[in-house]
Amino acid sequence: MVSKTTNAYGDITITDRAIAMVTYACATDCYGVVNLVNRDIFESFRELLNKSYKYARGVKIRANQNRIVIDLYVIFKYGVSINAVAKSLKDTVKYNVEDFTGMIVDSVNVHVVGIHV
Repeated sequence: MVSKTTNAYGDITITDRAIAMVTYACATDCYGVVNLVNRDIFESFRELLNKSYKYARGVKIRANQNRIVIDLYVIFKYGVSINAVAKSLKDTVKYNVEDFTGMIVDSVNVHVVGIHV
């Protein structure tokens, strides 16, 4: 899937995979986030076949016209406030993806899959 936007300079096309890779990099840099994980067995299998796919692990992008919805499947560090880390993660990802794409991020949904001790 690709996201398309138009500005004064012309048409811009960004693949969902590129957005997912930027999202993965921003999410793993946030304090309290240990890692992002695959949603299901099919993603794990896809990662085995394509090594570059691991840089988009645990990120689901849905683009509709000029808006983006992001789902993150994360493992948090033990002892951190889940609410505070999730809010920080949402704000960081939203800001960086909007800055990168020039598109509007409607929502960032954080799914806590586990806690790492």
